[in-house]
Amino acid sequence: MKNLTLSVLIILTALLSGCGSNPRIDRVTANSTVIAFGDSLTSGYGAKEQESYPSVLAALLGCRVINAGVPGEVTSEGLQRLPDLLKENNPDLIILCFGGNDMLQKQSRERTKSNLREMIQLIKESGSDILMIAVPQPGLLLTVPDLYKELADEYKLPLDSKTIKNILSQRSLKSDRIHPNAQGYKIMAENFLKLIRESSTKN
Repeated sequence: MKNLTLSVLIILTALLSGCGSNPRIDRVTANSTVIAFGDSLTSGYGAKEQESYPSVLAALLGCRVINAGVPGEVTSEGLQRLPDLLKENNPDLIILCFGGNDMLQKQSRERTKSNLREMIQLIKESGSDILMIAVPQPGLLLTVPDLYKELADEYKLPLDSKTIKNILSQRSLKSDRIHPNAQGYKIMAENFLKLIRESSTKN
């Protein structure tokens, strides 16, 4: 009976310790370097350069945020330029926002997921933290592919799966069918800031 009670307590403790535990990243400080890595959603297409989410986020964080967004880029192309980007900048945090162009080009989800997995592995090997941003499937009803949550769960990454979907669901926040306007990018920066703060370890 004692052994049974002990076993139950161990199981309950393990379950409770896992409840409410979220993926953590190191605290971002004024000395940190952040890379916003992605395609046109990152570069700020549809708004002025200073209105892109990386520019707004830099002001909110008070640290260096590099805009490494390339319009039209697919995940395979992003994967090719990632190693040099990591080597040249030695970032503390990467905000990873890719996949929209893969979907527009109707590339296979497995290929997209595989490319994102390789990106994540390269970033982790470099010692940088990762914030993962999900991109919705273009269409009348915007849905976010499961691959983002699957990868975030697999690698224990903080994930924002709602911001871009919600922005692109509102005409007033878009510059065209698939890009935010200045207000939309501002909301992206504010929401990513919130996730960074919520996920940061307290030093």
